[in-house]
Amino acid sequence: MVLSALRGALGFLSRLPVGHDEDAWAAFTATPAAFPLAGYVVGGLVALPFLAVGRLPGPVVAAAALAVLVAVTGVNHADGLADLGDAAAVHGTPEERREVMRDTTVGVGAVLALGSVLLVLALGLLAVTTLPARVAVAAVIASEVGAKAAMATLACLGAPSHEGFGATMLDGNGPVDLLVALAVAVPIAAVAPPATGVALLTALVLALVVRRWARRSLDGVGGDVFGATNELARVAALHGAVAAWHLLGGSAWTLW
Repeated sequence: MVLSALRGALGFLSRLPVGHDEDAWAAFTATPAAFPLAGYVVGGLVALPFLAVGRLPGPVVAAAALAVLVAVTGVNHADGLADLGDAAAVHGTPEERREVMRDTTVGVGAVLALGSVLLVLALGLLAVTTLPARVAVAAVIASEVGAKAAMATLACLGAPSHEGFGATMLDGNGPVDLLVALAVAVPIAAVAPPATGVALLTALVLALVVRRWARRSLDGVGGDVFGATNELARVAALHGAVAAWHLLGGSAWTLW
């Protein structure tokens, strides 16, 4: 069941060639813990360039990591971020905002959201290169696990705004399922404290902020909100990890 759910999660959350079938999809939608499990896999791949920290210039490492991230995850979640950007730019009712999100026209809100998050993501990846190589790898993995745990938070605590992917993910999931998902995510926090712990916590707080905004502005959570949360939580977690390591002081030990 867990492996099937993980395969379903990777099939939806990444471009990895894991195959697609109804059983894996059903297992994924019923298992929020599959979100952070997939985060470990995706984060591990994105973190590989950071093994070269100290041997290659920081911008080269950050650019390689960004290229790997795009190759592994595609643009599915970025599309959700763009739609949410357009919705945020609208002054209207939740129904009007959701209508804008369904419009295929790219508006100013979408351009601003995508451009800003891409810039902050690139700066975050560059900032991670200022950490020791092992800590940098752990921070990137923690940020990806945190981003996926943020999505699990929405799946367990959110209310659907309309029929669609969001409603499918929310159906039957609740606080108990979130505890299981968090239990899967928490181990990464102990790998390189305080960076990894702050990364995970930052992503979860971001999820609660987005959930609150979506409830007020969109009448709940939809598929685009899931995608946008992943993108926003990732960049917030990356910057949180770097800030924690530099401001709070790196731990004298790691689990590596």
